[in-house]
Amino acid sequence: MAFDEMDKVITCFKRKPEAVSRLVCFPWAGGGSIHYARWGNVLNSSIEVFAVKLPGRESRAKEAFFQNMQQVVDEVIAALLPEMKEKPFALFGHSFGALTSFAVAEALKKLHNIEPVHIFVSGASAPFSDTRPSYPKRSELSDEEFVQWMSSIGGTPPELLSNPDIMKLFLPALKNDLRVVESYRCTRPEQPFLSCPITCFDGKDDIPHDLQAWKDITTGDFTVKMLDGSHFYLKEATNEKILLDYITKQLETSELDYF
Repeated sequence: MAFDEMDKVITCFKRKPEAVSRLVCFPWAGGGSIHYARWGNVLNSSIEVFAVKLPGRESRAKEAFFQNMQQVVDEVIAALLPEMKEKPFALFGHSFGALTSFAVAEALKKLHNIEPVHIFVSGASAPFSDTRPSYPKRSELSDEEFVQWMSSIGGTPPELLSNPDIMKLFLPALKNDLRVVESYRCTRPEQPFLSCPITCFDGKDDIPHDLQAWKDITTGDFTVKMLDGSHFYLKEATNEKILLDYITKQLETSELDYF
């Protein structure tokens, strides 16, 4: 695949041609790719990290936002299919990113009959959970209400929340991604369509998510890991280390299984 196309959709701080597997990470609502791209500098040489970069932010700031989940899925698969066929890969997504990773995994299986060696989801109910329709539509909040909500879930420094100029830059991407989430509908699978393991991470102090529903997508092992903290528990250094150690261990195990 052409480097410039790859470069548009993926941030990769450290190319690792000798890597045995890849970890593809999907941003939270309004998020960029840098948080996850850093993981490539931390994880060992057997794991290469691809962080998905969506339009309307970072080097793609001038591009129009995607309007629906299908656009995200189509672009990611078009960009990464050769890499996903080439060597084992896992998916990681937090919040909005958990739903995106599900949508990508579903399309990869149905259209190309390939699947990840592991799916790591965080901070989200399964997209077909019965609890989802009852969630409030955050994208319809006024900017003021929106900032209050963001303050309540944590993860954004107060000095940013109180800076109107920064929020003007930041809010459109966040609201757009939430609109994509709110309009995304999928039905509970009649039977699991994957066989890989799935791990659900969540902050103990976050609003409760329907993690058990994620079990319905795979016949593989299902694990729940609760970590200290709220919605953005994964930004805490201690939790990040727990996450990355766990991911490394799982991928190294799956490498043995794969070969």
